[in-house]
Amino acid sequence: MKVGFIGLGKLGQDAASVLAEKHEVTGYDINTKLLNDLSTDFNVNIGSLDNTCKNKDVVLIAVQTPHDPKYGGETPTSHLEPKDFDYSYLIEAVKNIDEHVNEGTLISVISTVLPGTVRREIVPLIKNGKFIYNPYLIAQGTVKWDMRNPEMIMIGTSSGHESRETKMLKDLYDPILEKNTRYEIGTWEEIEALKVFYNTFITAKLCLVNMIQDVAMKVGNINVDVVTDALKHSTQRIMGPSYMMAGFGDGGACHPRDNIALRHMAKRLNLGYDLFDSIMKVREQQAYNMARYVMQYQMPVVILGKAFKPGIDQTIGSPSMLVGWYIENLDSSMKVYYDQVPDEGAHTYLIHDKGLIPKQFNPGSCIIDPYRTLKHSDATRHCVIKYYGNTRTK
Repeated sequence: MKVGFIGLGKLGQDAASVLAEKHEVTGYDINTKLLNDLSTDFNVNIGSLDNTCKNKDVVLIAVQTPHDPKYGGETPTSHLEPKDFDYSYLIEAVKNIDEHVNEGTLISVISTVLPGTVRREIVPLIKNGKFIYNPYLIAQGTVKWDMRNPEMIMIGTSSGHESRETKMLKDLYDPILEKNTRYEIGTWEEIEALKVFYNTFITAKLCLVNMIQDVAMKVGNINVDVVTDALKHSTQRIMGPSYMMAGFGDGGACHPRDNIALRHMAKRLNLGYDLFDSIMKVREQQAYNMARYVMQYQMPVVILGKAFKPGIDQTIGSPSMLVGWYIENLDSSMKVYYDQVPDEGAHTYLIHDKGLIPKQFNPGSCIIDPYRTLKHSDATRHCVIKYYGNTRTK
C-alpha cells in the first residue's frame, strides 16, 4: 500500500517507521530542521508535501494539537480557565493536504481532538479526498511496540459503520500487528470520545490509587500495596492490572491535558458537573501532600527523575517536577535538585526513576521511595529509607 505520513515528530517518526516495514511510506514535516536531524537508518522516504500526498492510497496526518504552555501539568493548572486544544496546526495541514491529494484519496487524522471537533472543524475542509478519524494509543518511549501491539485500533466514520475506507485501514494495519487486535468502529464523535476518555480513565485510576496512599499516610498501619494488589486482581468488574501501583501522579503530554480540555467540554455543554476539574485538583493535592512529607526532614531535596516517566527525557506534565514546584513554593529557602547528587551533605532523596540511583547516597540522608521497592544495600548505608504509602508498624 502507498502511504503518505504527515508529521514526523517524536511520535510520528516511530509510527511511520513501523508502517514502512510493510508498506511504501513517504513522509513529510513542515519542520525542516527536524527532517535534517532524522537518523540515517530511518526507513521512510522523505518527500515534499506534494509527492507525499500524490498517488497515495492513504495519507495519515499526525500534526500536533497542542495546549497552551501554561497547561502542561508540570505546574498547577486547575486554577486556570479551561481551554480546548489548539487546532490551528491541524486545520492548516488538512486544508493543504486536501489540495494535494488525488480525488478520492483516503485522508486519515490521528491527532487527538475533543468530541465534536472533526464534524465541526475538520470535515468541512475536505473537498477532494475521503475522510476517516483514526487516533492512536501510543506513548513516548514505546511507540513502535504500541504500533505492533495496540490494545485496539479506533476508526471513526460519519455513520459509524463499516465501509470501503475502514477496510483500507484494516489492510494498512493488519500486516504490522503481532497479535490479534480488535477494531473499534464508531462515529467520528464516538472515536473522539473513546480516545480522550481512555486517557482520562488512566489519570482517574492513578488518582484513586494514590488516594488510598493518602489514606495510608493519614490513618497509619496500612501498606497501600496490600490494598492495591487486592484491587488489581478484581478483574470481574472493575479493572485490569495496569497503573495499579501507587506513587507519583499521572504525567506526560497527553493525559493531564486531556482532562484540562474535557473541563472545557463540560463547561461548554453545561453538563452540570465537572469531574475533570476534580481529577486535576486531586492530582495536584496528591503532589502537594507528597511535597509536605518530603519537606518535614528539613534537608535539601534531590529528585531522581525529572522526566514525566523513567527512560525518556520529556518533562512536559512531569509529576515529580510538580512535587518540586510545591516544595519550592511552600518554602523558598528549600533547594530542589533534579537528576544530580550533590557532592556532600545529607539530603532528602525522592526517587522517581530507579535508573538514576547513585552508587552511594550521602551519609545521613533520607531516601523516600514512593514505589516501595528500594532494597537496603551498600548504596544506602548510613541512610534512612522511607516507603511512602506504607505506614505499617510491623
